[in-house]
Amino acid sequence: MSDTIIDRCESAGLRLTDQRRTIAAILQEADDHPDVEELHARAAARDSRISIATVYRTVKLFEESGILDRHEFRDGRARYEDAERDHHDHLIDMNTGEVIEFCDPEIERLQEKIAERLGYRLKDHRLELYGVPIKK
Repeated sequence: MSDTIIDRCESAGLRLTDQRRTIAAILQEADDHPDVEELHARAAARDSRISIATVYRTVKLFEESGILDRHEFRDGRARYEDAERDHHDHLIDMNTGEVIEFCDPEIERLQEKIAERLGYRLKDHRLELYGVPIKK
């Protein structure tokens, strides 16, 4: 994995204004899956000159450049995360919208077996589970 989102932007030849650097830094620090509105709130807290339009344009550019992954977890909002994070899957709490990241070796093996049984070599996948907490 390359060092940071900023490093990968520079390697990709993207022009990085101060505002784009701020947005990239916020994305790099994020341990959640922020949407554009949340990214704007975080960015505006650091630099009040950053408009929501700038955030929209920046995440679109980063996504098109393969730097960000876009997720839509059935809540009507596009959410973003670093495309070069270690592989993981998502469990979405349907009551709260919380996104829980996990990686399970058994699921990974099963997906490979299914692809092979169907005559494919798995190159990529995305698994999203949706659930509600079990009442105890």
